[in-house]
Amino acid sequence: MDRRHFIQSCSASAACLSASAATPVFAANAAAKPYARVLLTDERGDPLKASRLAAQTNYVFHYPFEATPVFLLNLGKAVAGQSLATKTSDSYAWPGGVGAAKSIVAFSAICAHHLVYPTKDVSFISFRKGAALNAKTPSVGNDLIHCCADHSQYDPAQGAKVLAGPASQPLCAVLLEHNAKDDTLTAYATLGGELFDDFFKKYEAKLSIDVGSKAKQMVQARAAVRELEKFCRNPVKC
Repeated sequence: MDRRHFIQSCSASAACLSASAATPVFAANAAAKPYARVLLTDERGDPLKASRLAAQTNYVFHYPFEATPVFLLNLGKAVAGQSLATKTSDSYAWPGGVGAAKSIVAFSAICAHHLVYPTKDVSFISFRKGAALNAKTPSVGNDLIHCCADHSQYDPAQGAKVLAGPASQPLCAVLLEHNAKDDTLTAYATLGGELFDDFFKKYEAKLSIDVGSKAKQMVQARAAVRELEKFCRNPVKC
């Protein structure tokens, strides 16, 4: 290699190293999976105003399928992005909260262990303000999503990262877009370890009764948001 080519080669290598050093910490291997863009609404069907979400309150909507529930939470504080990984070690960059205060987040409400999820009759999984105490498995922190079926605990302020229990990965995130002009929220993708195939396989019979033939249909255009206490008759608190 002559001197000119050697210098060019070194310059190219240096440029690559510089680009690598400039890569954000949250460089990810797992890309977001886009679904239909769905506007979140209130129970009347009117566009939901993000500023009207009560802090640290459980809200539920369904996305990306008619039968797959999602927790919508206003954590009451700004939430920064996090670097996370699925159970298959695929890393991804959860972007953090949205809304005027960057405090609104959304996660699949299907537990990553035994696929426990909120139904209209009962919910063994929910966000708990403060500490969720249990004689066998005390809370490892405040303001966590706690599954009473297996006592997996997820931190929504860290992208639903698993802090305790047998769950093998964070709850799958649902990505939201906040329109600052009209204060609305739109769901448009998932990010992280989806469990929808396993969910539909495990609960096929139950979903056929509860939701009917539309269980696997994609949600289109709009999704109604309700408080968990109104959606579910018996939210279990352990």
